[in-house]
Amino acid sequence: MGWPPKSISRWSGSGSWLRKDRARETPVPRVLPYARKTMVCAHELGLQDELEVVSVETSPLRSRSEVNLANPLGKVPVLLREDGPDLFDSAVICEYLDSLVAGSKLFQQAGEERWRSLRMHALADGLCDAAVAVRRERNRPPGLQWPDWERAHLRKLSQTYDSLERDSVPPDSPVEIGQIALGTALGWIEFRTIGDDFRRGRPRLTSWYEAFRQRPSMLATPVSD
Repeated sequence: MGWPPKSISRWSGSGSWLRKDRARETPVPRVLPYARKTMVCAHELGLQDELEVVSVETSPLRSRSEVNLANPLGKVPVLLREDGPDLFDSAVICEYLDSLVAGSKLFQQAGEERWRSLRMHALADGLCDAAVAVRRERNRPPGLQWPDWERAHLRKLSQTYDSLERDSVPPDSPVEIGQIALGTALGWIEFRTIGDDFRRGRPRLTSWYEAFRQRPSMLATPVSD
């Protein structure tokens, strides 16, 4: 099984607005949850018309010069700016996008709600990290696979689902970065069928996800190969 195809998004920042810049390319993998998170944020903030996606193949073992020029770590997504250094990773890009809209919308600025949101964001990104580790382990040649490593990360997924079931997001909460990170993480895990179904035995988490996945920002950014 080959590595999933990635894609490129072109961005530049000018003052307090984003605009297209056809002279530069910012690598963003459409199929991975980290990049989808940035695109969902763009839709929630009304910046979606400033995003252009172009397909490109890349992987940890297949370096791409255009990716490395934007980020020496060779990781995506990256946001290119004319008036400052290029930004990465997805958490930084999302907060930058939020700063372009008057009145912070997706990132709480103070108080306990900020820490709850950032905690959820960290938990969701960790969920992605564990799921990606499982997929990469399964993509190794048979002689190089380590079953104990895969099982350890699958346990992380189950433990996180159980924690989310106990401490689910209230259904009427304003949308913020933690919810976006969680929704895109669960969407990718479901798409890749990694581990046990997170819905099984977790009605509160299931109810929240089923509602969140119907948001226009999620429907406009479907996971695809």
